[in-house]
Amino acid sequence: MSATALPLWAEIITAVFAVLGAAFAAIGSFGLVRLPTFFRRIHAPTLGATVGAWCLTVATIAYFSVQGFSLFLHAMLIVLFIVLTAPITTIFLMRAALFRERQKGNADVPPAAKSD
Repeated sequence: MSATALPLWAEIITAVFAVLGAAFAAIGSFGLVRLPTFFRRIHAPTLGATVGAWCLTVATIAYFSVQGFSLFLHAMLIVLFIVLTAPITTIFLMRAALFRERQKGNADVPPAAKSD
């Protein structure tokens, strides 16, 4: 199969969703670095990775569906694995951190939310 130029609408959809996916992944990475405690830090990369993967999958499906003249749904497997594994991994990491903090004698884990 030879590569042909994409129609303008497909290029726009692919570009918008690729940039959105990269932006969500970057925001998740910044949240990992900037948030103060482990219990707050754990949410940012998980949400960023999941939403970013969805956006990149839409871009991939749009690009390869137009390029190959048929619906390309193989990329949905990647998102399925990310959607299934990211929250489960996060839950296990949070439970392990809670266990370790409570073993140290810190009963106020996770810390109470501050009301502004």
